[in-house]
Amino acid sequence: MKKAYVITGAGSGMGRATAVLLSQNPNTKLLLVGRNKTALEQTLSLLHQPENHALAALDIRDAHAWKAALAEHFNDNTNLCGIFANAGIGGENHYGPEDRWEEIISINLTGTYVTIMELLPYLRKSADDFKHIVITSSCLARFGVPNYTGYCTAKTGLLGLTRSLSVQLASEHILVNALCPGWVETEMAKAGIQKLADRGGESYAAEFERQMSYVPLGRISQPEEIAAMVAFLFSNQQTSMTGQGIDINNGSFMQ
Repeated sequence: MKKAYVITGAGSGMGRATAVLLSQNPNTKLLLVGRNKTALEQTLSLLHQPENHALAALDIRDAHAWKAALAEHFNDNTNLCGIFANAGIGGENHYGPEDRWEEIISINLTGTYVTIMELLPYLRKSADDFKHIVITSSCLARFGVPNYTGYCTAKTGLLGLTRSLSVQLASEHILVNALCPGWVETEMAKAGIQKLADRGGESYAAEFERQMSYVPLGRISQPEEIAAMVAFLFSNQQTSMTGQGIDINNGSFMQ
């Protein structure tokens, strides 16, 4: 029986890299989820044997959309072994009429919660001894950044969700962990650096170097590095880790 995995935010960045890596195992079936169908189709085209996998373009906050997608792509024999709850948005928010607070909180935090709750019944039926939920948090759950009140709050909330679910689901051998990446070379990160560059009247290259100077290893992570961590957590090579925020951020935060 194939092992099924759901990846949200699969249209780009860490989600896409994870899908590409997991698809190398012919015993894997992926459901790629995101809002942009074209981006999901591009990811699907990069996968090993793309005909073995599927996509669903939906808003992760929409429980009804989830139910429809799962009714279409899953059945009683689907062996869902892992969820990579990775979808989210970034950027600043500023109090006032154009404040993005509600959007950032609802997509990053509520959307992740809805994702997991809608998929949980399928995960519980898995034939695997251990099942996995991996949530994308951020190093900004560890420390504050000016003007990122919504993002910092949402990503910190995801660590609370991780801890609560890990205890709640432990007796069912469902392991729940979060990743806390720092700068990862994605379009969202590039847009963030560009905005900082524009504000300071600097070039992208100069602002990039400034941001890397704050990182102990002085480098930006690649999406494939995050994908490798997700694959490891899904692999059952270890089954003792749950409720953890894993700092995969080049030393940006040290516990």
